[in-house]
Amino acid sequence: MTETYTNIADAAGDTVTAAGTTVPAVKAVQVHKAFGSLHVLKGVDLTVMPGTVTVILGPSGSGKSTFLRLINQLETLTGGSIEVDGEMIGYKYVTRNGQQVLQTLDDKDVARQRAKLGMVFQRFNLFPHMTALENVMEAPVHVKHESKAKAREEAVGELQRVGLGDRLDYYPSQLSGGQQQRVAIARALAMHPDIMLFDEPTSALDPELVGEVLNVMRSLATAGMTMICVTHEIGFAREVADQVVFMDGGVVVEKGGPEIIEHPTEPRFKDFLQHVL
Repeated sequence: MTETYTNIADAAGDTVTAAGTTVPAVKAVQVHKAFGSLHVLKGVDLTVMPGTVTVILGPSGSGKSTFLRLINQLETLTGGSIEVDGEMIGYKYVTRNGQQVLQTLDDKDVARQRAKLGMVFQRFNLFPHMTALENVMEAPVHVKHESKAKAREEAVGELQRVGLGDRLDYYPSQLSGGQQQRVAIARALAMHPDIMLFDEPTSALDPELVGEVLNVMRSLATAGMTMICVTHEIGFAREVADQVVFMDGGVVVEKGGPEIIEHPTEPRFKDFLQHVL
C-alpha cells in the first residue's frame, strides 16, 4: 500500500528558477529526523551548489551522518524536504480528492534518484570474495546492466584514478585500509554520480593511511566533483572546502566559507575547534 505523508513540511516548492540561475545540487529545507522519541535533526537548512565542496564538522551525535543518509534515502524524513538537482527526493505530489498530498516514491524512482549519488562510508564494505576490479565492476554490471567489457574498462580507469592501477587483482584482505577505502571510492565513481557523499571516510584508518585517501578526495574536488564530506579532518576542510558547516545537537550552528575555521563566531564552534585543532 502506498504511504501518504502530510507531515513533510511544505517541502521544496517550485524548482523553476530565473534564467541563468543554477539549480542547487542539494537543497535541504527544515529537515527533521526522529527515531522514536530521539529527535536527531531539528530543522536543518543547507544549500550545496554544483561543483563545490561542503565539509560538515561537529561532535559525535550531532546528526551529521544521519543527514547524509537522508540525502541518499537510506533513512526517511520525519519532516522538511531535500531536493537533489531540483527534484524532491523520496516523495512526489499527487492530487487526491482535489488536494495536493505527498506520496512516497516507488522503489524504481528511488533507485533512479539514488543513482545520482555516490556514497563512501566509514567502513569500506567491500565484497571480500571479489578482487578490487570485481568490486568496482559489480554495480555497473548488475545495477546499470552494462556489459562486462564496458564495466571492466571503466573500472580499470577508476582504479587508476585513485592510484590502484597495479592492484586490480588484489582481494580486500591483501590491501591496506587506505587502499580498501580508495577501492570504495572507485566503486562509487564507477556509477558516474553527480554528487559524492563522504561519511567520515578516514575515521577507520591508521593515521599514516589518512593522507592517501584525502589526496584522492582533493583530486576529485579539483576536477569539479560536487562533494559533501562529514569529517574531522580540519586541515582538509581548510584547504578544500567552499563551504564549512558546523552542526551540534541536530542543528546547524554556524556555516560559511573556510575562513570560519580561523574566525568562528559561535561559542560552541570555538569550543569544538579548541578541542580538535
